[in-house]
Amino acid sequence: MTPSIDMTVHPIVEGFFDEATNTISYIVRDPGSDACAVVDSVMDIDYAAGRITHDHADALIARVRELGCRLEWIIETHVHADHLSAAPYIQGALGGRIGIGAGIVAVQETFGKVFNEGTEFQRDGSQFDRLFEDGDTYEIGTMTAVALHTPGHTPACMTHVVGDAAFVGDTLFMPDGGSARADFPGGDAGQLYDSIQRILALPGEMRLFMCHDYGPGGRDIAWETTVAEERAHNIHVAGRTRAEFVEMRQARDATLKVPSLIIPSLQVNMRAGEVPTDQHGNPMMKVPVNGL
Repeated sequence: MTPSIDMTVHPIVEGFFDEATNTISYIVRDPGSDACAVVDSVMDIDYAAGRITHDHADALIARVRELGCRLEWIIETHVHADHLSAAPYIQGALGGRIGIGAGIVAVQETFGKVFNEGTEFQRDGSQFDRLFEDGDTYEIGTMTAVALHTPGHTPACMTHVVGDAAFVGDTLFMPDGGSARADFPGGDAGQLYDSIQRILALPGEMRLFMCHDYGPGGRDIAWETTVAEERAHNIHVAGRTRAEFVEMRQARDATLKVPSLIIPSLQVNMRAGEVPTDQHGNPMMKVPVNGL
């Protein structure tokens, strides 16, 4: 059951593309107040050098300050496996609350074992300020946002609907990009199909904002489409039954490489963007051998 959505509310959405990870972060502004939210921020990493920087996050912070906005929420659509979140860095500069889907606890349990985390690593989502259940609402100034549980890519995936805009995370790509993989631990191609159908049941004029784009066929990077466009033209979904989608998705996933930043991303993102430390308090990450 999807809560009532007010399509007369038109948030101002500004996208910020990170070329290194093909991620789009968003500033979502309330036209009726000075409030805003940030969705799916990026922390820069040179993995080979073991060096973390914050150029992408600094651009978001500078823009929020330039606009004179008050940051109320820092939203993670899911636990990303291809980039590191800058949520705590942004929170330290601008305030706001960090929110993610309640399915984070399943992700923490799974990858807590993969990375051999000790008992000091809490697997209850307490690193985040808010865990969203399906249908939960929250406020961005005068706007009401609705969190919809859309699992399949990961158990914690949520689509966040704010007026006539929906932030779909990795559940969908642009119509010529199709859909996200479903072969990570906790992923499920059938669930992904069902989640996509839930998104496509939203009003046709609903704006959809992607978390990633790879410019298939050499086209320019794009990150905004509509429900109607996805219904009609999504290359993985349009005209396919659930069984056909599952067969396609599983065959495709079997050919995909592991994301290059999956090891640092999962360790950081399951901690709400905090870098893990060793017994001396120094930033340190693990590499599980044959663990993924």
